[in-house]
Amino acid sequence: MKCVVTGAAGFIGSHLCKALLDEGSEVVGIDRLSNYYSPKIKMMNIRELQEDGLTFIHADLATSDLTQILEDADIVFHLAAQPGVRGSWGPSFRVYVKDNILATQRLLEAMSASQTRKLVFASSSSIYGESESYPTHESTPPRPISPYGVTKLCAENLCRVYSQSHGIKTIILRYFSIYGPKQRPDMAIYRFIDAVLRGKKIEVYGSGEQERDFTYISDAVQATLRAARIDRDFEIINIGRGRPVKLKHVIETITKISGRRAEVEYKEEQRGDVKKTYADISKAREILGYEPQVDIDKGIELQYVWQRSISRRRA
Repeated sequence: MKCVVTGAAGFIGSHLCKALLDEGSEVVGIDRLSNYYSPKIKMMNIRELQEDGLTFIHADLATSDLTQILEDADIVFHLAAQPGVRGSWGPSFRVYVKDNILATQRLLEAMSASQTRKLVFASSSSIYGESESYPTHESTPPRPISPYGVTKLCAENLCRVYSQSHGIKTIILRYFSIYGPKQRPDMAIYRFIDAVLRGKKIEVYGSGEQERDFTYISDAVQATLRAARIDRDFEIINIGRGRPVKLKHVIETITKISGRRAEVEYKEEQRGDVKKTYADISKAREILGYEPQVDIDKGIELQYVWQRSISRRRA
């Protein structure tokens, strides 16, 4: 199977490419290597993947000719996006429009003109905003409270439109707080572990009572692989652990694993941050046979070991 993965150099994308290559698939990875965080980190991911057989193309979906990239592709995994809730306000919103909306529309147009008729799109729990019910089912009305969430919901709607008008079989996966090795440096668990390793204060936006449905990277990747195997015209599926935990529990777990105490500094809540996420994963269980395997304490331990190893290499 020939697979095209957008956002291939990123956190989830690099893990997915590795899993596809391990399965024996031909994988073409696309990434524009944005400077949202260090492109050096992304290039390290790419070099490792190229050693495993990845064909890498440095390209911007919003401006590049995608015709040849999609040639003979069986499926597209569209993970490329400008991430981050807090950074999506103000003038930077134009980047989110370009990378999350325009890039998605151009990819869908290119798919419509090609023979590629299968898409797995990585969406986000951010489209729900402050959900009206928990656990949050896919039928819950989306009410994003950040510009980032608005762009991801818009991209979902574009996927729906092109699925209906051009017959592109589409599975939308709404990821809930993915974490694990190679996590982006701006994400909470990475920041907390990094602070502990450096002997710095852990900065928490809000009271620490916020709850997140943290999902370990290997569970998210397995769900994504399973989504590629099902034959549905259009589906939206939550991918989470189905067990929210408080940020305070995450911090306690990190300090327990590390054996180090850390001072916690609580800062003002940020615009767009929700108080709770909690995925109803019954649909994922039914359609994908999905069953998350890694609990939060084990997942944090695995990420801590990885971050400690890269911290020592940089020292």
